[in-house]
Amino acid sequence: MEDQTKLSRTFRIITLTLIIIGACTFLFGVLTDPERTWANYLIVNYYFLSLAMGAAFFLALQSISQSGWSAAFKRVPEAMTAYIPFAAVFFLLIFFGLSDLYHWSDKGAIPNDQLLQHKLPFLNVPFFFARMLIYFALWVILTSILRRISIKEDQTDPTNQKEILSLFNKSELYSKIFIFVFAITFSLAAFDWIMSIDVHWYSTIFALKNVVASFLHGVSILALIIFVLYKEGHFPFINKYHLHDLARYIFMLSIVWGYFWFAQFMIIWYGNIPEETIYYFVRWKEGWKVLFFLEIISNWAIPFLILLPVKTSRNMTVITAVILFLIIGQYLDLFGQVIPGTTGSLRFGWIEAGLFLGYAGLFSLVVGVSLSKAKLIPPNHPYLDESINHLFK
Repeated sequence: MEDQTKLSRTFRIITLTLIIIGACTFLFGVLTDPERTWANYLIVNYYFLSLAMGAAFFLALQSISQSGWSAAFKRVPEAMTAYIPFAAVFFLLIFFGLSDLYHWSDKGAIPNDQLLQHKLPFLNVPFFFARMLIYFALWVILTSILRRISIKEDQTDPTNQKEILSLFNKSELYSKIFIFVFAITFSLAAFDWIMSIDVHWYSTIFALKNVVASFLHGVSILALIIFVLYKEGHFPFINKYHLHDLARYIFMLSIVWGYFWFAQFMIIWYGNIPEETIYYFVRWKEGWKVLFFLEIISNWAIPFLILLPVKTSRNMTVITAVILFLIIGQYLDLFGQVIPGTTGSLRFGWIEAGLFLGYAGLFSLVVGVSLSKAKLIPPNHPYLDESINHLFK
């Protein structure tokens, strides 16, 4: 079974329009309210990168575990990883807004702050960007290798099973390398780009929570793309068992995310150490308290309660509704991590909306173009028949 997607003119116009809106919002925002603009620029950059990285993790995990049910959908996470090089460029541009985001980048603050002096060997501008380059280089190289192996598998003679299995095994090998690299580098990236905003605060659970959030929301968007493609006439073989497996990933990961969210909060609240509680003190007053609870409701309570029954976890409409809540939940999560330590202002307006729409358009266009460049269903994958005829044993 072979299939190929084509980008419609309407899709291109919509995504390009969103990109223009985002670009104009950013340029006008930098001129009128730079601190708020750079804070939201960081949010949306990290947001869409985390989706791509979560999809990459899913792709690698399926290869390592030799999962059969997901084989027919592997082009979707591969296409999502195509966004990573674009994210690299946009993250490097943070250099121009460094002073609006990170207190530690202000040389004038270091002499009067012993903690900043202690962290200076790690938190300094040259090393910050050197680490950033290393992270992106590793991610781009490894995801590109996995993509090339996958495309080469398509181009191999179907009768040459030895070569196909060799490529399959090679994909598994590089997937193992990627997962190891991902666990270390994305954890460090979360420390660098998000946690260092509140430079006087620390949490040993922070990186784990953000890694799980990336996986959860990456899988959610992956499932949403699959559903959209299905509505467009692709993946005609999708049945309730495919839906069930996708829903179970979302269900399971929402529980893990909720565990880390609660563990971080509970340990800090119970320990009651000023250096730690200051983080939640800011997020536990006035309007921030509403955001605090909306975050856990959107990312854990709704997915958990709705997808718990088997019947709802096999309904595409219900799963889509849950994913829409998770899209909002991921934004609320990052908004609560970034804004209190930067602008400190709880507001959502044209800058926030414009930047999010712009990056949503760019991400959609990049994923769409990548999907159109290869066969949507990998014809030579060893587990393709198992995926198409997926049933619970």
